[in-house]
Amino acid sequence: MSAANERRAAVTGIGVVAPNGTSLDTFWKSTREGLSVLDRVTREGCEHLPLKVAGEVRAFEPSSAVEERLLVQTDRFTHFAMAAADLALEDARLGRDVADDAPFSLGVVTAAGSGGGEFGQRELQQLWGKGSRYVGPYQSIAWFYAASTGQISIRRGFKGPCSVLAADEAGGLDALAHAARTVERGTDVMVAGSTEAPLAPYSAVCQLGYQELSTDADPARAYRPFTAGACGFVPAEGGAMLVVEAESAARDRGARVRAFLVGHAATFTGASRWELSREGLAQAIRGALDEAGCAPEEVDVVFADALGLPAADRAEALAIADVLGAHGRRVPVTAPKTGIGRGYCAAPVLDTAAAVLAMEHGLVPPTPNVFDICHDLDLVTGRARAAELRTALVLSRGLMGSNTALVLRHGAAA
Repeated sequence: MSAANERRAAVTGIGVVAPNGTSLDTFWKSTREGLSVLDRVTREGCEHLPLKVAGEVRAFEPSSAVEERLLVQTDRFTHFAMAAADLALEDARLGRDVADDAPFSLGVVTAAGSGGGEFGQRELQQLWGKGSRYVGPYQSIAWFYAASTGQISIRRGFKGPCSVLAADEAGGLDALAHAARTVERGTDVMVAGSTEAPLAPYSAVCQLGYQELSTDADPARAYRPFTAGACGFVPAEGGAMLVVEAESAARDRGARVRAFLVGHAATFTGASRWELSREGLAQAIRGALDEAGCAPEEVDVVFADALGLPAADRAEALAIADVLGAHGRRVPVTAPKTGIGRGYCAAPVLDTAAAVLAMEHGLVPPTPNVFDICHDLDLVTGRARAAELRTALVLSRGLMGSNTALVLRHGAAA
């Protein structure tokens, strides 16, 4: 990603379906006010599981966003993705007929961590409870990691480059970077992002194997990174999709450029080896800043990965200090995800959406439920902080060992 490239990647649309809002306005209002919507898991079949707290998307009616013929052949995570993609395209002022003239110039890339677990569980229950005749034909595609990419592209008639990234939680940022590079290589428009639906009983049971998962039953204490009481993360469903297009094309059609994707880098340090993630994350930050042509002191805000385990939090705080130096102790750091949960691949995409809105509004949103910080970070808590924000750094790490950093510039940047 090159800032000097006339085809530099611009974010022109954002669509959000999150636990704290199913529109961009409600998402931003909840985020800037530090509203926590974490609550007891209410999904049927999860009542007796050790996982007690999560971020559920309760204000979402799939039938109001997705056609009936598609509802029956897709999982909840794809319902979120199709709805968020529609919202992003609408925000970018790209209508339903955008693919009519040049369908091969539009593409889709998503990241997925768990796929269609709810659909898959339902069909497997049919198989073992009633027999193979009761298993629907869509089982073969609805659970698949690439289902959201495929359904969005088919539904909207996008025939350009289409991909799915299975790159751990950090894949959400990698998908955005992939979209940016695809645009720089010549594709006009990419819809990119991630949505997850990991709260079906089968999916929840799978997550119980993660040592990093919080099983605290108190929504106010279950996810408190960077504190002495950190006991892991709580999962979330939902996510976000962004429209990424070449700046020149966006300007030509009079579109609003919300932000630029200017730097990205990724490393790998191994599953649950959090002490090693310090070096890996630091290297990713350096690489992203180098690609962006950005000096450490130019970073105005950091959206932290915020895993919520003492070793992982310490590694992240040290990685920020390693790269940003003394500036790293002064730059505002935030983790809005503590109010909605950590939605696997979708988490850093929601952070990216929040970062774009933070730059537009000149406000660093707070970190809900976190007060007693025990790391050398200027973590924003309590209430939003006014600041001039031109450059944002978004960080993400995966439970399997991926580390990714993404640098954003304000849409008004030269």
